[in-house]
Amino acid sequence: MSAVACYVALGDSFTCGREEERAFRWPDEVARQVRAGRYENLAWVGATSRDVEEGQLERALELQPDLVSLICGANDVLFSVRPDADGYASRLARMFRRLREAVPRAVIVTATYPDLSRFLDLRKRTRSRVRGGMRSFNDAVRGVARAYGAVCLDWAGHPEGPQPAHLADDGFHPSEEGHREAAAQVVRALPPVEAIAAR
Repeated sequence: MSAVACYVALGDSFTCGREEERAFRWPDEVARQVRAGRYENLAWVGATSRDVEEGQLERALELQPDLVSLICGANDVLFSVRPDADGYASRLARMFRRLREAVPRAVIVTATYPDLSRFLDLRKRTRSRVRGGMRSFNDAVRGVARAYGAVCLDWAGHPEGPQPAHLADDGFHPSEEGHREAAAQVVRALPPVEAIAAR
């Protein structure tokens, strides 16, 4: 039976899950459904795109994955008073380029984020900054994904946002049902497992 040899997940708390969520995370379910021979989730809570590039990418390259998910950027916006979309786009492009050079046949998956300002208790000016930052960062994700042939799930493209049942009690991170829905969407967007395994 064909299977994906190695799947590596990179990113922030959306990918690694909060401590109380780690019994089930969407990459775990993706790994199960693609029958990954090896699976490593290298993401951590609070990771920015710089953290992913400097603290997670090298290990991913060492593993020579044939499936990679790389979703980051929300913390770049939340932690900065002036989110730098151009800098983020350059960093994301460097990571995708290095993946393409090291594992040219790998399937790379990324995603946009929904409007985080809708889920957080923010002051008016901060809300406006976060909304604008996420909009420009999501544009960067779409552009870089196109340039490097990555699968891009447009989770920002749902105007109604996540369903309440898909959100944890903090109103922001995914619930277990949210992780299951994310996994289902990722798997649907992937080429057939046999095609990934044969690349």
